[in-house]
Amino acid sequence: MLASQPSLFNATRLNMQRLIMLRTVVMVCLSLVIFILRQASVPLPVLPLSLAIMALGLLNIIAWWRLKYTEQTHQAITQRELLVQLLGDIAALSVLFYFSGGYSNPFIWMYLLPITVAAVALRAAYAWVIATLSIACYTLLMFYHIPLSHLHLHAHTDGQSAVQLDIHLVGMWIGFVVSSIIVAIFIARIGQNLRDYDNAIAAVREKALESERMLALGTLATSAAHELGTPLATMAVVSKELSQEYANQPALLKQIEILQKQVSRCKEILSSITRSAGQTRADAGQGLPLSEFIQEAIQRWRDTRPATELIVNMASTGLDPMILIDRTLTQAILNLLDNAADESPERIIFSADWNEKILKIQIRDFGGGLSVETKRQLGTPFFTSKNEEGMGLGVYLTQTTLARYDGELSLNNHAEGGVLTMVKLPLAKLKVTP
Repeated sequence: MLASQPSLFNATRLNMQRLIMLRTVVMVCLSLVIFILRQASVPLPVLPLSLAIMALGLLNIIAWWRLKYTEQTHQAITQRELLVQLLGDIAALSVLFYFSGGYSNPFIWMYLLPITVAAVALRAAYAWVIATLSIACYTLLMFYHIPLSHLHLHAHTDGQSAVQLDIHLVGMWIGFVVSSIIVAIFIARIGQNLRDYDNAIAAVREKALESERMLALGTLATSAAHELGTPLATMAVVSKELSQEYANQPALLKQIEILQKQVSRCKEILSSITRSAGQTRADAGQGLPLSEFIQEAIQRWRDTRPATELIVNMASTGLDPMILIDRTLTQAILNLLDNAADESPERIIFSADWNEKILKIQIRDFGGGLSVETKRQLGTPFFTSKNEEGMGLGVYLTQTTLARYDGELSLNNHAEGGVLTMVKLPLAKLKVTP
């Protein structure tokens, strides 16, 4: 459920988007400050300052174009591209500060923005490049810059008295306000973006571990199938001889027939284990109506658990889509029926309803229900609540099978007692395409 870097979880792509927003805020703030100072008759070299702000705008246009282009071509935004963007920011800011007082400019703190973004979003080597270059530019501005005199603004308070405000100090206040807002909004979002990316990576690793676990189980199952083949063949031969020997004893013969069915089912299960899921689906590629698929699964289960009454409620909507037969899906349904029968050996209820898009299956037992601890660990490999009688794989394997078809499984205590098992299975991946 992650290619090399899918767009949804591409941290660098999202960081590029954040940088565009951050740069836009910086451009707006600088433009407002220049406008206000010009209105206050403060002498400023407007042309070079405007060109520096336009350069920031050009960087934004290039970054936006790259985002659109890579989205259309399904490419990833690289950290090197983000590095180049930040280098452009440092160059534009250096030009702006050179013409507006150099290191005495109250907005010199803006050098911290590319450093912060690089520290959060780039690898350590790139972050050090940005930090070193920013420090170098700041240091050079101490010696090379066009001075900006610290003029005073006169603010009238009551129409008569006036308060002198130092431009440098006012600029420092504005800088603090703006930097606080930027850090609170944008840098926090970059950090959240990285946390989301880490969570996505963790989910992929969990899927990989689950795949390894399933591979190990498949290897063990194949080995067991090979070893069990001989004793099952012996049991089949012996049961056949017993049926011939006791042909005149109907009661005993009936029990022998049940034994033969169980042996046949075991052999069928072992045979399916030795084939891959793809081969199994290919063997039945012609498909089967959904209602027949469910009825076949029910009948297979009834043959193995004749002592348990199974009440079946099937929908009669008139829709009966053709679906590919996957024996692992049949086994998943049988696992859920077995679990219900283990808790409620006298009677269980099976209900199935579907439309063009989704199949819903409900299985209700009349057992003791699920404890809080059991519900919390349900679906964990090798966890069982059957007093060591079960292997603890039924629910886990069922969840894994349903997940292949984007299905959902939920088990909850029923209001009137027992457990209600709910399966929701989209039919899009199961339908036979004409």
